[in-house]
Amino acid sequence: MTSRSSDKFKTQKTAFYVLITYIICQLSVLLLIFIPGLKDSLLQLFSGISEQDKLIKLSAWWSTISFAVAFIVSFILISRNKQFWEVFKGEKASIGASIGWGIIGFFLVFLGQTIGAYIELALGIDMGSENTEAIMGVTKVAPIMILATVFLGPILEELVFRRVIFGSIIQNYNFWIASIISAIVFAAIHMDFTHILLYTICGMIFAFLYHKTKRLLTPIIAHILLNGFVTFIQMNADKFQV
Repeated sequence: MTSRSSDKFKTQKTAFYVLITYIICQLSVLLLIFIPGLKDSLLQLFSGISEQDKLIKLSAWWSTISFAVAFIVSFILISRNKQFWEVFKGEKASIGASIGWGIIGFFLVFLGQTIGAYIELALGIDMGSENTEAIMGVTKVAPIMILATVFLGPILEELVFRRVIFGSIIQNYNFWIASIISAIVFAAIHMDFTHILLYTICGMIFAFLYHKTKRLLTPIIAHILLNGFVTFIQMNADKFQV
């Protein structure tokens, strides 16, 4: 095996391990179901609130901690492979340009979602995401969820869906095939199939940003800004009502 083939295999293996780490993170909540007494023991950490709020707080803390652990494990894995970030040929955009495109990307995603929303309305699909409403319901009871929703979630999702999935596919196929496949997988993982078009549009724009600058930092910034904006609006919806 040549050195180049060996490096490619190592990078593919790292990408696979990162993907498995993310999947385990998503499925880790099953531990609360299958480990006897674990959920009841953890619920005792929360006192002075209703049983429903205890469950919500446990869900928020569990999600945040599992995301944090997945984040740490993923970057330990990546740190052992210097070739992991070498996805595209050519020079990467400067850090300044990457940040600038990240900010522009937020507005592109917002525009894309607006267009997608009008398409959904034309198809008779009501506005409002059950997935977003559920997350905001948890966040209002347990603000720690903001850390998972606004920061850890976007970083992990960009790492998995843009670098691992999109980045792996584009090395053998063109941008459109790679972006569409990765965007559809990104949309499906949110389990909000009524609005799968909106998530797919977001995924394709994030892929474009990554491809444009050749830096994952760019879609991460756009994704964080998007989730932060939505969280801020949802958390302060009452204040904006006239």
